[in-house]
Amino acid sequence: MTQKIIIEENNYISIGDWIEENKVKRLFLVHDSSLPFLSIKTYFDALCKKIDIIQYDDFQPNPLYESVVKGVKSYHDNQCDAILAVGGGSAIDVAKCIKLFSNMNNKTIYLNQSIISNEIPFFAIPTTAGTGSEATKYAVIYYQGIKQSICDESCIPGTVLLDSSTLQTLPIYQKKATMLDALCHAIESYWSVNSTDVSKEYSKNAIKLILSNMDAYLANDHQANLNMLIAANTAGKAINITQTTAGHAMCYKITSLFGIAHGHAAALCNRKLFSWMIKHTDKCIDKRGEKYLKVISQQIAEAMGTESPEKAAQKFESIFQSLELDIPKPKNEDYDLLKTSVNPVRLKNHPIALDTETIDKLYHQIFADS
Repeated sequence: MTQKIIIEENNYISIGDWIEENKVKRLFLVHDSSLPFLSIKTYFDALCKKIDIIQYDDFQPNPLYESVVKGVKSYHDNQCDAILAVGGGSAIDVAKCIKLFSNMNNKTIYLNQSIISNEIPFFAIPTTAGTGSEATKYAVIYYQGIKQSICDESCIPGTVLLDSSTLQTLPIYQKKATMLDALCHAIESYWSVNSTDVSKEYSKNAIKLILSNMDAYLANDHQANLNMLIAANTAGKAINITQTTAGHAMCYKITSLFGIAHGHAAALCNRKLFSWMIKHTDKCIDKRGEKYLKVISQQIAEAMGTESPEKAAQKFESIFQSLELDIPKPKNEDYDLLKTSVNPVRLKNHPIALDTETIDKLYHQIFADS
């Protein structure tokens, strides 16, 4: 599908155009706790006088399946005919799942049913520059404590609005973590066994854009905020083609065990995984071979503005250190939980073979500086 990207700041006429084009009578607005602090809130307050808006925010970060079920019920009970999501990755993922589940049988668990694509109009406004959820066919929710990855092309928002003003009030920790998530997406997609010429171009552009805007973005510069939103969206387009790899597979349990942000956890993993991979290209499982993987590593290095993969890995580590993010302190029993938590499907996307013993060693390296 072709996604329409709109770049505006404090000017939301495009939403009105979209509502008119899709003949929306009752809008289902999925949003997180950031909405009251955004300038777009004033727009929605005025819009309420023109069309019915049903607001839904009954979910949490790392959203639960039950929250989506409630959302689907509210969507139907209020006879809504379009969905608009405002928020970070969790809000957009909830909206995606509501869209996908809305034409399924509500008498049984949605997760056990086949997805039937639908044409419900869907507009997204990301308020963090990191997940790139607005650009992907994937959504993550949790059912009985287990992460569920939902996938279908029809859940990709048809229209996306990138508004740099949404990042102005974002706490600095969130800015750091979401930026790292986007960087990890771009790098992991670049070395994924599923990479294509198109995905690698997205990855390269995202890496360059993130690194060239990092300092100004953290200082809350308007243009850098916009560029980081574009970078996150671009990295999202890359992982939409390739999916993520071992860094993400290894980070999910870290997030739940230690209560840190997803991007923080992903960077914790990739900062050690990167240098380990460079030393073990002989274990390459990408069909394109070890020589190809070495070329890709060099291309990543060049995108990061360094002369070698080793220097690129060092630069990644130095970026992490410069952000002054905490390194959790696992207990001995935590390592057993961590090494058995890794999703083997994500490991199939990784270019170098990883067994349980190696994963355990990597986890010990990840937390060695704690």
